[in-house]
Amino acid sequence: MKISTRASATSIVALTLCTALVLPGVSIAASPAPTNLSTNAGATRHDPAGDASSSVAEAIKAADAKNVILLIGDGMGDSEITVARNYEYGAAGELPGIDALPLTGQYTTYSLYREGDTKGKPDYVPDSAATGSAWATGTKTYDNAVSVDIDQVPQPTILEIAKANGLKTGNVTTSEIQDATPAVLVAHVDARSCYGPDSPTCGNDALTEGGLGSISEQLIGTRPDVTLGGGSTSFEQTAKAGPWEGQTLFDQAAERGYQVIGDSAGLASVTTASQQEPVLGLFTPGNFPTRYTATAATVGGADLPPVTCQPNPERLASELSLGSLTTNAISLLDNDEGFFLQVEGASIDKRDHAADACGQIGETVDFDEAVQAALAFAEKDENTLVLVTADHAHSSQIVDSTPPTSLSTALATADGTIMKVSYGTAEAGESQQHTGSQLRIAGYGPGAANIVGLTDQTDTFFTMANALKLDRNTAAFSDNARLGVDRRIEPGATVSITAEQFNGDRQVTGAVTPGETTIDAADVVDGAATLSFTAPTEPGKYTVTVTGAQSGTQVTAKFMVK
Repeated sequence: MKISTRASATSIVALTLCTALVLPGVSIAASPAPTNLSTNAGATRHDPAGDASSSVAEAIKAADAKNVILLIGDGMGDSEITVARNYEYGAAGELPGIDALPLTGQYTTYSLYREGDTKGKPDYVPDSAATGSAWATGTKTYDNAVSVDIDQVPQPTILEIAKANGLKTGNVTTSEIQDATPAVLVAHVDARSCYGPDSPTCGNDALTEGGLGSISEQLIGTRPDVTLGGGSTSFEQTAKAGPWEGQTLFDQAAERGYQVIGDSAGLASVTTASQQEPVLGLFTPGNFPTRYTATAATVGGADLPPVTCQPNPERLASELSLGSLTTNAISLLDNDEGFFLQVEGASIDKRDHAADACGQIGETVDFDEAVQAALAFAEKDENTLVLVTADHAHSSQIVDSTPPTSLSTALATADGTIMKVSYGTAEAGESQQHTGSQLRIAGYGPGAANIVGLTDQTDTFFTMANALKLDRNTAAFSDNARLGVDRRIEPGATVSITAEQFNGDRQVTGAVTPGETTIDAADVVDGAATLSFTAPTEPGKYTVTVTGAQSGTQVTAKFMVK
């Protein structure tokens, strides 16, 4: 299906048809903005004499998807989209990626309270951890929680399930890779700030407490094929428990087979990504620098001369823009079996919190470039579902006159007029608040029709899982697991065990009985793992048991020390 050019618009069973201009090949660009808005039909975005029926019918593809690309504009509500469009392209213009998606709907985003009389009831203004967990797992949870339910039980994520089903997986962001939105795919913690082994908020999730570990440590174990973003600081921390105790997370990742890169040259050198050699690209200590330099909204600021956003000299090389990272990730993940990829434009939210209009605009434009990259691939591939949405709404508002007490900024837009943007949920220097409104979700490709109308954020998980025909009973993938071990072993010898067909697991552990010999966890790569231990010194008959860390599957083998 071609993304339609100025197809006529009407609402048919809650389907909203957007427009885009498809150039030769697969590149996507915005249609020219109308030049005379005051004439009859001068501001229409579609052919006034047309009929949308055939375009809508063409957009509804019921076939299964081979790939899913989920793009999240963090904090990107309708107001943030409109602010960016007005500034960059004018009120009658189009964001070439976001506005090109042919099917749109709205979804609800509320989280849940975790305790007390309101436990399990709606919390109307969510955070990014709860909202991300909703689409990542299909389970609503409380603010601050990363892919656990309101009783702190880990919930399998779409990335973990896709991986177990044999798909390649990827996670791309402009934030620290441990931040809530990317973390929900790869970790399960009670506190979203549990970034690394030094994080004081990890509590019972810390490896030292017998937990699954910090977000960074769990990420290494989850083993996506491609991970690109910021957050190198946490990987410089040292593991305090577990098989890799005493090693930095960077050293641990390298020892566990990752291709660890930290700049554009390193990214350019990577040609493949697989479970044998997954890619871990961390390009900044924290979040990426923004596209535009910051502007600070002030009380009465919209009465000051209008601002024109300026390029940020600290912005990363173009090869590390979100659009370029998206293209690279798709290239590394594309394969015959399919892939799941999440891409986040993180700092729309972060600059909204700071009442920074230019910052949020630039990040929305960067995000739109990533959407364009995804759509270009999907149109050529024809088997890819692209979903574009946000996690929660935010506080920027386009206002008619300067508010007397709220923070505001005046911007000189592409129309040659002034747009006033207001932030009214916090005082200067404090963090603006999220808001609780429903959000746009838009889609293209097989299964996109399932996002139309009003859905909930948790529906998105099922839309993606169903489009990919994922078997969610991943524990059963380890039902045929088996072990290979020598039957006769010398006392005190180093023993190597081969565990195979543990396809529902990411790690396995082991134990030898009789006695108290435990075997350190080992990564499962393409269903197989190798575990090592020192044989008992006493002659006799022994049993080794290997357990899948995720499936709970146990397989035993007997050997003789002689």
